[in-house]
Amino acid sequence: MSLAIRRTLQLCLLTLVWLPLSGLAQNALSSYTQQQTQFLPVDEAYQLTLVADGDQRLMLQWMIAPEYYLYRHAFKTEASDAEGRISTSLAIPDGLAKTDEFFGDVEVYYDALDATVALERTTELAQIKVTYQGCADAGLCYPPETKSFLWHMASGEIQAGSLATKPTETEAAGADSGGANMGLLAAIAFAFLGGIILNIMPCVFPILSLKALSFTHGSAEQHRRASLVYAVGVIVSFVALASVLVAIQQTGQLIGWGFQLQNTGFVIGLAYLFTVMGLSLNGLIHFGTSMMNVGQSLTEQEGDAGNFFTGVLAVVVASPCTAPFMGTALGYALTQPLVVTLLVFAALGAGMAMPMVILSHSNAAVRSLPKPGPWMDTAKNVLAFPLYLTSVWLLWVAGNQAGVNTMAMALSGLVILALAAYLYGDTTLRKGISIVLIATAIFLAVPSDKNVSRDDSNRILSEGQIAWSAAVLDDYIERGDPIFVDVTADWCITCLANEAAVLFTPEMEQAFIDADIPYMIADWTDYDADIGRFVQSHGRSGIPLYVMYPRGSGSQPVILPQLLTRDIVLTAIEKAR
Repeated sequence: MSLAIRRTLQLCLLTLVWLPLSGLAQNALSSYTQQQTQFLPVDEAYQLTLVADGDQRLMLQWMIAPEYYLYRHAFKTEASDAEGRISTSLAIPDGLAKTDEFFGDVEVYYDALDATVALERTTELAQIKVTYQGCADAGLCYPPETKSFLWHMASGEIQAGSLATKPTETEAAGADSGGANMGLLAAIAFAFLGGIILNIMPCVFPILSLKALSFTHGSAEQHRRASLVYAVGVIVSFVALASVLVAIQQTGQLIGWGFQLQNTGFVIGLAYLFTVMGLSLNGLIHFGTSMMNVGQSLTEQEGDAGNFFTGVLAVVVASPCTAPFMGTALGYALTQPLVVTLLVFAALGAGMAMPMVILSHSNAAVRSLPKPGPWMDTAKNVLAFPLYLTSVWLLWVAGNQAGVNTMAMALSGLVILALAAYLYGDTTLRKGISIVLIATAIFLAVPSDKNVSRDDSNRILSEGQIAWSAAVLDDYIERGDPIFVDVTADWCITCLANEAAVLFTPEMEQAFIDADIPYMIADWTDYDADIGRFVQSHGRSGIPLYVMYPRGSGSQPVILPQLLTRDIVLTAIEKAR
């Protein structure tokens, strides 16, 4: 047992080094480390003071540290009291023109800034929320910062704080609301449950089925060891993914769960991986006797490595899926210190690995599996076809992201990759030809410049649907008109399932039209900072996200569960109207 523990720890250390040192992770973690050691905390970089300037007007004053600046486009103010929302108007002086590495051509402010916000009406006690975002000349961009103040209008006193508000119905039920206010233990429990549910998602189930097949032969001790090493691979991968996610967010990118699928190259790489796995299961490609006929000569260390990286693969293929409870837990985790974030992600990994560990440790469960025989070859052949379908879907996503030409090039690369896998053999010539073909396939997988407009060509809007616009959404909220926001993406399997089964059915589309509630589609297939801010503002780190804004000025938005039913949506429509 000591040998097993020692080798498992070695695998953990190797992977903790290997994963973060990939290109993206290395750059992101470098930025994060630099920020931690050199950059000012956000409250020191931008010191905000509110001063009453009349009955209904406030002066917002920022003292900005040297070599730091604030963005004009990021300012936002909200006001409310016990009766609901109060309309505001924000007046900001012109800033300095700057070409920024994060947002392009912008207006910014250095040293100091005075702005004013006027309220539409007076009240006894008003809550003022001020949102702003800034960066440092040295290269760090902070996430948007929101401060909340209480203004006693009669006395002019202003202090930090928030009004007590009633939770939304979804929050009261504790089902799937934003996670900003939940506790650590609840977040860990939700993450663990979400990890368990991930096992039945269509993107993960084929991989786990293959893993379960391995328990039909070998000893009970081998099964238990394999499942524990697999669990370590899952947990380490989730922790590594969380580290990369946090590090990238520290650079100012508003990303969340599944962010890697916004990269077309990563999507095409996944399609290649699934196709090669499928061809291998069908026995249509061969990697040479030195790789295939390991049999008895496979060392214990190599066996552990195979189980470990099965866990890594399971996490990779799980990235397009979001299970119930996950959104709430991860939304909380990504607003907390790094240690808490990693702890919640580790709980997510533990939940995902738990069914396999239980299966391996249950003699009754292992005995219930069919005995080894010809059926295993049939099962492997059948399980290859979901992998092929996944590749088709991923290439469709790549085509939507970067155009049909990119999809055609990726398909050509896929054929060349299959040929390389088929030709690979023991001879130097065959290996050399395969390496050249693999290099060609990788070259073809690199996406070309995008030459299509997603709004015009890829998202066809039906009657009553409107494309995402933060300004349009703000107008509806300001007027107190109802509106429904669906944050979706082509790579989000849960989103596509909800749309096909519930949201885009004729009955549901007519229900929105009859209720006169616009259906706003926020397509996050490609990275969009405005949509990222919207997701983050509701305490979420990933999608799907469904938000219903009911009728009435100052009404509180309702976050719907991530798995929808007809009754859930119809009830939300009826209450919103």
